[in-house]
Amino acid sequence: MPGTSLASRIDASVLRAIAPKLSAFKARRQAEIIASFAPLLPQLFEQFAVTTAVRIAHLLAQLGHESDGFSTTEEYASGAAYEGRADLGNTRKGDGVRFKGRGPIQLTGRDNYRNFTAWLRAFIPDCPDFEQQPHLVALFPWAAWAAFFFWATKGLNKLADRDDLVAVTKVVNGGRNGLADRAKYLAKAKQLVAVIVGDRIATEQDFVVLRRGHESDLVVELQRALAAAGHYLLTIDGNFGPGTEAAVKTFQRSRGLTVDGIVGRNTAKALEPFQSKD
Repeated sequence: MPGTSLASRIDASVLRAIAPKLSAFKARRQAEIIASFAPLLPQLFEQFAVTTAVRIAHLLAQLGHESDGFSTTEEYASGAAYEGRADLGNTRKGDGVRFKGRGPIQLTGRDNYRNFTAWLRAFIPDCPDFEQQPHLVALFPWAAWAAFFFWATKGLNKLADRDDLVAVTKVVNGGRNGLADRAKYLAKAKQLVAVIVGDRIATEQDFVVLRRGHESDLVVELQRALAAAGHYLLTIDGNFGPGTEAAVKTFQRSRGLTVDGIVGRNTAKALEPFQSKD
């Protein structure tokens, strides 16, 4: 529907499209997690301003990797490796296992469970005490809230706005662990979100919108206009791939337009002076 927000369109079908195909056992768990998680996402995206294409794509990428393709909300390891980690607040015997990683972005350590409780009570005053009942962080809706607790309190929207996968990953995981896999999730998420954005713009503007994945003579005209506008190193092949998308974003940024890599009415109008008259 026209006017519907981007966040409201991120549903179970999007998560299923991002998620990899898994073995039968994992696939059952994946289906359960997606069915529980997806209905909660639109509200949480809106509440924590994860509402732009790049923010949504980065969060989906991290969720996909950290949850092993949406197939678990609990760390596979026992948590014993965290025993005695004072930096995580694990100062009592058994804290490592008790406060192992849980949630789609794994919450780890007694301090984080305590902080999550305090944070969430600002929104849901009667939520459980997760320090006392840590196993609940692996269950929905708390698992979803835990992911957004981490994302919001770590200021990851700002890093996502820079499209900086390395920086986001460092905050989530402490380094570059799984960076290649996260990059694959990010590319897939960006493509899916671009389709949603493009379809929405086309519906709202009653206009032929060009976006990544399109192949046509209109894309040829677009690529020629981009080359004329900024001498972008583009192959004129009629295929709206990542290179064309990057060129569109650069052009949009230089003209003060919304930088989404999608050629809607405003971007098309700005490109008109560079179009061939032949």
